[in-house]
Amino acid sequence: MKKLAVVFICLLQLQCGSKVVRKMNGVSFVATRDKAVQENVDLLKDLHVSHAAVMPFGFIRQLDSPEIIFNTDRQWFGETRQGVMQYIELLHENRIKVMVKPQIWIWKGEFTGNMKMANEEDWSVLEDSYEKFILTYASVAEESKAEIFCIGTELEQFVQHRPGYWKQLIGKIRNVYKGKLTYAANWDEYSRVPFWSSLDYIGVDAYFPLSDKKTPGTDELREGWQPWKKALQEQSNLHKKQVIFTEFGYRSMDYTAHKPWLVDRTEEGVNLQAQVNAKTAIFEEFWREDWFAGGFIWKWFPYHEKAGGSNDNRFTPQNKPAEEVIRSYYKAF
Repeated sequence: MKKLAVVFICLLQLQCGSKVVRKMNGVSFVATRDKAVQENVDLLKDLHVSHAAVMPFGFIRQLDSPEIIFNTDRQWFGETRQGVMQYIELLHENRIKVMVKPQIWIWKGEFTGNMKMANEEDWSVLEDSYEKFILTYASVAEESKAEIFCIGTELEQFVQHRPGYWKQLIGKIRNVYKGKLTYAANWDEYSRVPFWSSLDYIGVDAYFPLSDKKTPGTDELREGWQPWKKALQEQSNLHKKQVIFTEFGYRSMDYTAHKPWLVDRTEEGVNLQAQVNAKTAIFEEFWREDWFAGGFIWKWFPYHEKAGGSNDNRFTPQNKPAEEVIRSYYKAF
């Protein structure tokens, strides 16, 4: 009987232990003009969110401009140092962990991955400016005890042309911030990032093309994931790091899985079912994998009652059927 009791206790401990290991069930928490309030966070708790990405912004005039403008009185509160601190404090009070994810916005919405300087002088100015930008928010992350810090988002040309700069920058960030580090690589960039060994997670903005159908079914979408999933797992094995989807999401529109990265004002028809199917497929393919740490939905607006809805074809799942899909999977994991 004693032996049976010991076996039972061991099995119970294993089962309990497996329940403790949960995914990063995250959202990209959009900054606003105002302070975040408890009502904004109550909705995250109802969604079973465990992590939130807080995103301060720096601004650049055009793709070859080297100066980053950030933390100014002209920005929205949530995009500034003070706002980031306030958001993190409120999230932590509600036991939601935080990834600080500074991002760059280029005028007219130019893709940051194409940002490239014309000469050595401008590269040096950009490097100095970016260091000030990123170390400002690394210090915020340390002061606020944020759990993860993202050192950059979709900066392919900058990374590829200046690899030495990034190596020394990571060292400077480590001197300021003692938590976990990642980088948010674009879906077609992550395999060429040269510094994964210096970070704690492989971060990927997961806008992989999966289907060219108007409303692809979940099974078809899962099949479309197979080559991408294999490649992601190979990167995880190569670097001995878990993968995080630093962003993932689909618009509630026709052909949503064809080019999931599209952020233009396209007038493709609203398609709530396509968004549901795409969300279901990504959860089914990844949330049970031990090499996969979790992800951050793009994107979630604090003022829930005004966000999304049945006539909206944008990324947010708020007030759409996809919201319930997220809730069910986040509750399970």
